[in-house]
Formats: sequence, C-alpha cells, structure tokens
Amino acid sequence: MSSVANSRPMPSRPKQSLFCWSRFFILAGILSLGYVAYTMIDTELYQRRAAKQFEDTLNAPKMNAPNVPVSAKMPGIVKSGTPLGRIEISSLGVGAMILEGDDDKTLRHGVGHIPGTAALGQVGNVGLAGHRDTFFRALRNIHKDDEITLETLNGAHRYIVDRIQIVLPGDIATLDQSRDSILTLVTCYPFSYVGSAPQRFVVRAHKIS
Repeated sequence: MSSVANSRPMPSRPKQSLFCWSRFFILAGILSLGYVAYTMIDTELYQRRAAKQFEDTLNAPKMNAPNVPVSAKMPGIVKSGTPLGRIEISSLGVGAMILEGDDDKTLRHGVGHIPGTAALGQVGNVGLAGHRDTFFRALRNIHKDDEITLETLNGAHRYIVDRIQIVLPGDIATLDQSRDSILTLVTCYPFSYVGSAPQRFVVRAHKIS
C-alpha cells in the first residue's frame, strides 16, 4: 500500500505557481470590483445627502438661515465639500450636485466649484471641475448652443455653450476672471485615456438668464 501511495505523481512547481497566481488574480479582481461598488454607493449616498442639505437650506425661512446670501455670493469662505447648487445639462442627461472645492475627495462626491472663480450665477467666470469618468463623462458629447442650468440658493441661472477647446493642464487662462457672466467646465482629456490624462477638456458658456 505504501509503495502505491508513494508512486502517485506530485504536482509540479510550475503548476503550483500557476494555481497560486490564478487565485491571486481572482482575489484581486474581487477586491477591485468591491472597491468600485463601494465608491459608487458612497458617491450616490453623498449626492443624496448633499441634495437634501441644499433643499433644506433653500426652503429654510430667511430668519433661520441668515448666512445663506453670504454663502451663495462668497463661496470662498465656505468649507470644502459644502453643497452650493446643482448643475443640469438636459441634452446630455447630466445632473449633479455642485460642492465647494476641487480636491480629490470633493470631486469623488460631486462636481467641484473651483476656488478663486466667481460664485455660482454671479458676474465673472464661474469655474466647475468634474471627473471625466463620472459626473462629466457625458461632456464628450456636448455641442455648441447646448444649454446648461445652475440651480443655486439665489435661483436658476441658464447658460449657452459657445466654445469647446482642449488645452494643456498648465493653461489656466481659461479660468481668468471676466467682466461678463460666463461658465467654464473643466475635465481631463482624452476621455478614454487610462491613467493621468495629459490634457484638459474645456467648455465655455455665456449666461442668458
């Protein structure tokens, strides 16, 4: 009996190594899918909380919300991540809460208002940033004359797209201040690029109401 047992072929080292690597990749795939699912759920829940906070502030009596006009006109003093309004591009199916700031955490949860640019709906250049693989994915299909709406604590503001361009990351002239009421949307480009994209996709629109 012992001679028969000892005669059984043992798994070769290449086969063992292949088995270990296959299990590793399966586990890595499961973890990656889990992380993606967690990120999507976290983003959706944050958007819902931000929308509720914005609606509560919008509907609150003025006497109970004395800082609303200040926050709406001076977003630079607002804490990063604070809901400021909502962006809608109906022709593309885009709808997302706008949060103060353009740091990684903020852009993971919503469209970010770029610090230093004009407040939402106000005179000047309002700069908004979003990730190309989430909230601003649909910008690849935007066209001249498409309408963009910003819902803010001061009411709704409508813009019409008049220019689309691709620039280098260091080209900050697109965010220069203006005496006119304009809106600038910025995301990474190319949209299908894997990794840190080398360019920026910029949409410029002017206010019509």
